[in-house]
Amino acid sequence: MHKIKCIVVDDEELARKLIKTYIQKVDSLECVATFENPLEALSLLKSSKIDLLFLDIQMPDIKGTDFAELINTTDTRIIFTTAYSEYALKGFELNALDYLVKPITFKRFLSAVERLPKQESSEENYIIIKSGYDLHKVLYQDIIFIESDSEYVNYHLENGKKIMANQSLGKLESILPNTFLRVHRSYIVNKEKVTGLKNRELLLSKEKIPVSDSYYNAVKKDLFNN
Repeated sequence: MHKIKCIVVDDEELARKLIKTYIQKVDSLECVATFENPLEALSLLKSSKIDLLFLDIQMPDIKGTDFAELINTTDTRIIFTTAYSEYALKGFELNALDYLVKPITFKRFLSAVERLPKQESSEENYIIIKSGYDLHKVLYQDIIFIESDSEYVNYHLENGKKIMANQSLGKLESILPNTFLRVHRSYIVNKEKVTGLKNRELLLSKEKIPVSDSYYNAVKKDLFNN
């Protein structure tokens, strides 16, 4: 899953912690670093691809608006965060994505993040599966579940087909989008296909998938808020 890489620059520790907490609540966002001094963020902005910068305006060494002009990058979108609404016009003149006035609520934070162009927050909706000498492009929505089979895995698809690939569930678990969930050492399921849980078995279409003891509580919490 591609995540939007964010950094937070604010001279107030509580403000930095709040924005970092908000970022951690959104699956598509990743907080790479936080900085008290904007100049300390320069090297990271130059050496790494940062998608989104949460930037305070009123800071001791340099104003956030001046820092935004200094970095002058189109690769990093900026959301200004400040206690002073009078800087809003200047912020938008700098083509800021949004302008958040403190205290910032999570709802207002989300509305700002949703202004990101769709292509920046989107992720691929398919996986390329290598099976022998063949390559299959399969939409995630067409996968019901994935089953471990010795050194291989089997992808069970909506159309009844099964694709075998030389992969491990452990590696797949780390690269699949969060619509998939590990429920057993031998199974990963598509959460959107789950219709119920009965006697420690998940019901998916016409299939019943066992849930192991080590995953049971996490499965109930994730799928059934229980």
